[in-house]
Amino acid sequence: MRRGNFKVRLIIGLAIVAFAFVRRCSQQEVNPYTGRTQAISLSPEQEIAIGLQSAPGMAQQHGGLHPDNRYQALVDDIGNKLVQSSIAKNTPYKYEFHLLADERTINAFALPGGQIFITYALFSKLENQDQLAGVLGHEIGHVLGKHSNERITNSKYWQTLIMGAGAIDMGAVAQQIGQGTLLKNGRGDELESDELGVHFMIDAGYNPEEMIGVMKILKAAAGPNRVPEFQSTHPDPENRIEHIKESIRKYKNAS
Repeated sequence: MRRGNFKVRLIIGLAIVAFAFVRRCSQQEVNPYTGRTQAISLSPEQEIAIGLQSAPGMAQQHGGLHPDNRYQALVDDIGNKLVQSSIAKNTPYKYEFHLLADERTINAFALPGGQIFITYALFSKLENQDQLAGVLGHEIGHVLGKHSNERITNSKYWQTLIMGAGAIDMGAVAQQIGQGTLLKNGRGDELESDELGVHFMIDAGYNPEEMIGVMKILKAAAGPNRVPEFQSTHPDPENRIEHIKESIRKYKNAS
């Protein structure tokens, strides 16, 4: 009886693994904005809905929106200029830029569908509008890169795989692989967003060299031991600077 149960569990497990693999293959598509092939499970409408639903809670976690309308207007102006001057204009996403009141957390982030945030802690350290354009351009890059969509899709894949692998006692292995894959994708996402941000800055008339200045600010803010949240899962700022320099040369030569 026990042997029969094991066979049934094994068959079910293999079936779930096969289902997860087939579904993942069917989700592969070429990102029209980056040319990169990704596993994508959410439509743009679903991305937008998730972002809009999550935005109020994210703002609340950072003390709400900043009360100074002048600062918010500056963030809006630069963010919208980047969108209107780049391929972002021709996407279905609904871009909204939010300055958060948080004076301690050095961070900027994007939700699926176009909700983009920057904390006052980071905003106040930026030295000019070009650097602000660099931060916002980077976050627009996350949206166009469909990075949240890709991570959600990967998470669903590994959850399904773990269910099947659990039946054949491989759940722990699958989970470790999944976590490693997601971490690797995350670091790659940052470099892709840096490159897109440089592209958007050049298209909108901002100085892309100031993106290097942003990296230096982040490195200085980290100090010898502390790592800002904006940098915590990102490649080392020095590595990002080299990649940014390459991107600047690439897009300046193209133009």
